[in-house]
Amino acid sequence: MTRQIILDTETTGLEPAQGHRIIEIGAVEMLNRRLTGNRFHQYLNPEREIDAGAIEVHGITNEMLTDKPKFADIAADFLAFVQGAELVIHNAPFDTGFINSEFRLLGAASPAVNIEGVCTVLDTLKLARKMRPGQKNDLDSLCRHYSIDNSQRTLHGALLDAEILADVYLAMTGGQTALFQEPGEAASAARQTVSAHAIRRIDPDRPALMVIRATDAELAEHAKVLGEIDKKSGGKCVWKEIESVQ
Repeated sequence: MTRQIILDTETTGLEPAQGHRIIEIGAVEMLNRRLTGNRFHQYLNPEREIDAGAIEVHGITNEMLTDKPKFADIAADFLAFVQGAELVIHNAPFDTGFINSEFRLLGAASPAVNIEGVCTVLDTLKLARKMRPGQKNDLDSLCRHYSIDNSQRTLHGALLDAEILADVYLAMTGGQTALFQEPGEAASAARQTVSAHAIRRIDPDRPALMVIRATDAELAEHAKVLGEIDKKSGGKCVWKEIESVQ
């Protein structure tokens, strides 16, 4: 089972080396490429002023954070949520740099030395640049390219951006697009995948779909078509291979 955490942060400024801190963490869980509904979201008191330029980006003010917990208060819960997962982050060095800085500030009380020691990291910006060289690959540009609705994103927000990034990541890595695909071709096919419609999440509480079983005549026709496919593909009909082991 593949567990991924799509994550984003908002901060007081651009450089942790200049004393800037995390003020919001948003993360959503995905198992086997399906969003589970589990999430981690927390605003944080950075114990310092937020740069005016940063406020213009995310709209989070100093006054909004005065009663919020400090990173030290939520570090263990955050680590428990992400531990062992693959982190999917857009421009990952920015976010992991801030997370690691927060861990360092905790000193001996830190539950981790650095996030890369407990998680693997996938940088979707790096992936997008390989797939779309020479093009804009910020989150808004990718939403436009893959027809993903980001109309609610008037300002940056860690949880909203993580949810949007989940949709972008799924569109970017859409999987097999050819009927017969040789080993190693999946990544190449994924680079050619373009979403024709905006991704819409399905209500998990929706009524169950009606299952219509195939008739004997339809099953016979199905077997006939599979035989033709197997012959034309030189014995590479995946469906026949699956049926043979069932």
